[in-house]
Amino acid sequence: MTPNWDHVRVFLAVARTGQFLAAARALTLDHATVARRISLLETSLGTQLFARSTAGVSLTVAGEKFVAAAEAMETAWLDAQADVSQVDRVISGTIRVGAPEGFGALFLAPRLGRLAERHPDLTIQLVPLQRTMSLSKRDADLAIVIDPPPDGRLTVRKLTDYGLGLYAAHNYFQRRPVPAKPEDLRRHLMVTSVQELHYSEALTYYPPAFDAGQRRLECASVLAQMEAVKAGAGIGVLHDYATRDAPDLVRVLPQLSIRRTYHLVAHVDTRRIARIDEAYRFVVESVEAAGDLFL
Repeated sequence: MTPNWDHVRVFLAVARTGQFLAAARALTLDHATVARRISLLETSLGTQLFARSTAGVSLTVAGEKFVAAAEAMETAWLDAQADVSQVDRVISGTIRVGAPEGFGALFLAPRLGRLAERHPDLTIQLVPLQRTMSLSKRDADLAIVIDPPPDGRLTVRKLTDYGLGLYAAHNYFQRRPVPAKPEDLRRHLMVTSVQELHYSEALTYYPPAFDAGQRRLECASVLAQMEAVKAGAGIGVLHDYATRDAPDLVRVLPQLSIRRTYHLVAHVDTRRIARIDEAYRFVVESVEAAGDLFL
């Protein structure tokens, strides 16, 4: 008997989340419906796919083998959806874009309204990039990343290089000397991120700031770091493109220039879906239209 696709997509959601309840939330179904569909799928296959426990569920040996077949069905479904959606190019549904906070909040968010205006039936979700985010598990449809994934069925496109530098508020130096060399930063409070929360080593923009003995104000949020620097709390590493409209900030030790790169990543199985393709193109066009903003 060929498995019912509705049951298979529920199976994939449970396999990816490890919980019936989490899968139910992701699929906007109730817990009982998820449990019933898994039972029906197991009955149709004549085997148990999940081992149940109080902590959640885990795949059995049969379940692990079935994942590949289930993902093949999912790919076929997505391909069919893409073929149909390309015919009439109706842009609707939900698109989830994962992005680092700097790029997401300071660059992309102010521009996404244009995409929403073009497509009234499209729901756009902008979510923070996380260490465990996986396009293969459909945690996001698109992702802007600093470190391109080393493997997986993914397409990777370089968006742009961007710069960061040390900044402080003008009024900060009304009561403190301006650093003349990197060693002088020891006498200042550094406004930094929280290193333990970095999902990439590339986010440790200025490692000496985390040396023992360096005074720090650590903020998990990029926006919080910027507001603290603007308020005169200390010296911080900020995105150059975020400081263009901040005349109250001054560059400190301009020779300490930092460069990173943003990449746009999509899953090969979903890239052709109309709404994902439209969002992909929008991100690329927005960066290209920004010209030299990033450098």
